[in-house]
Amino acid sequence: MKTTTNKGHLICLGIESTAHTFGAAVVSSKKEILSDVRDMYTSETGIIPVEAARHHEKLQRQMIQEAIQKSGQKKIDLVAFSQSPGLPPCLKVGMLAAKEIAKELNVPIIGVNHIVAHLISGHLFTQAKNPVYVFCSGANTQIIALEGGYFRIFGETLDSGLGNSLDKFGRGIGLGFPAGPKIEALAEKGKFIELPYVVKGMDLSFAGIVTSAVDKFKKGAKEEDLCFSMQETLFSMLTEVTERALAHTGKKEAVLIGGVAANKRLCAMLDVMCKQRGAKFFQVPLKYCGDQGVMIAYQGILEHLAGKQDSINKIDINPYQRVDEIKVFW
Repeated sequence: MKTTTNKGHLICLGIESTAHTFGAAVVSSKKEILSDVRDMYTSETGIIPVEAARHHEKLQRQMIQEAIQKSGQKKIDLVAFSQSPGLPPCLKVGMLAAKEIAKELNVPIIGVNHIVAHLISGHLFTQAKNPVYVFCSGANTQIIALEGGYFRIFGETLDSGLGNSLDKFGRGIGLGFPAGPKIEALAEKGKFIELPYVVKGMDLSFAGIVTSAVDKFKKGAKEEDLCFSMQETLFSMLTEVTERALAHTGKKEAVLIGGVAANKRLCAMLDVMCKQRGAKFFQVPLKYCGDQGVMIAYQGILEHLAGKQDSINKIDINPYQRVDEIKVFW
């Protein structure tokens, strides 16, 4: 089987396995999403990396085959996988699965940075051209913009990511994992309770706010009031830093990416701020704002067509790679 050149129609299988989700998807170079299969590991106590990896290992073969079958494609030209960053046991499952299928199909393999794939999904799913990226997943909270061929980080969390902070708070008050949707629902019934507000320059700190909120819960504060207050406080901090990044860069677009983009209140806050600044606000559609193989496949296509070649025998995971280390060459 030969790889399609950039003059043809490239079909890529993307494999995602950085954390709680294992996903497999088939995408074309014409931006067609031909299949999208995924399953999430859940737990009452948060992500346990080894257990999440077992979840992925158990399902990976079945899900990859399902993705290929649902795509209706008779051939795959390329396999891409989430190489970095992420939980090492989970990343390894995805890499080994990608290597196995790439060898079976005799096609090239591409390792993709998971965060870069999230950022570029902002262009796949929205009309954003040159935005400030507001990237909020479980482990990551970063305000990013493309400048000088690199994704520059203008602000980020100094401790845990926004998603993980909400999950930690949720566990602390007995909501289980993942807690984000439950917090959003309870917040609709709540009233504001003052919590610490921690913005340090362009950076954010969430850990102390979580501790304060859980402590208030233990002292009798209502869970719906704390859920409302957590959202209002944390999202206001993020909106403030995003506005500063827009002012500094002069950009007129902001795009919200990552799992926390599913939260309607956060989207509303950012939208209001952008309108006040004469900027446009975009969000990746709910279905694709979390982890999935579609963005991995699409990023793999871009990098492959730009000339990147990875050796199947030498390629490995890179759990701690930062997005600002990567030269944008595609």
